[in-house]
Amino acid sequence: MNNSALIDKTVTFVRQTLQDAEGGHDWWHINRVWNNAKLIAQTEQADSLVVELGALLHDIADSKFHNGDEELGPKTAGDFLKDSNVDEETINHVQQIIRHISFKSGFDKAGFKSIELDIVQDADRLDALGAIGIARAFNYGGFKGREIYNPEIKPNLSMTKEEYKNSTAPSINHFYEKLLLLKDKMNTTTGKKLAEQRHNFMLSYLEQFYSEC
Repeated sequence: MNNSALIDKTVTFVRQTLQDAEGGHDWWHINRVWNNAKLIAQTEQADSLVVELGALLHDIADSKFHNGDEELGPKTAGDFLKDSNVDEETINHVQQIIRHISFKSGFDKAGFKSIELDIVQDADRLDALGAIGIARAFNYGGFKGREIYNPEIKPNLSMTKEEYKNSTAPSINHFYEKLLLLKDKMNTTTGKKLAEQRHNFMLSYLEQFYSEC
């Protein structure tokens, strides 16, 4: 199977698998991350196939929707790629991207690094910023039944990985506990440039939000 056919097959697999997914982690999220990754990869020296497969499969079984199982995603992706006769090195690389892409993985000591991971991670983080990032934050908060805002509950800026995973804080707190931190965690030059504008938009949004409150 050539690379183009493999990407097409992967798109079909992901769309089918995530057809009932929560709105912030559905196919359209994947599609945006995929497009972001391809854009960033144009300015980096990277394996384009690994970048595209990593972007397409990065949320194929997000642990927060699967009882915290952080190995289900890599396994699901690995099984699909193996059935598609992808070579073992590529499969392992994509699985490592899935394991290390998330914000919560940053609480652990870095165990894997590659330019392909940097690109896909930046692409995913961009979708957590700006207008789309705001929409996704409130969508997920509503999905989990969380408050929009409660001034009596202050953001926790020194939480552990377990506290982050188990947080039930209002959605506005998530801006301070994650979203506004992403700009300074971008890996690539293009990612940093794109993040800056989206970050500033979120600051403007919060200013408007508090003025209305």
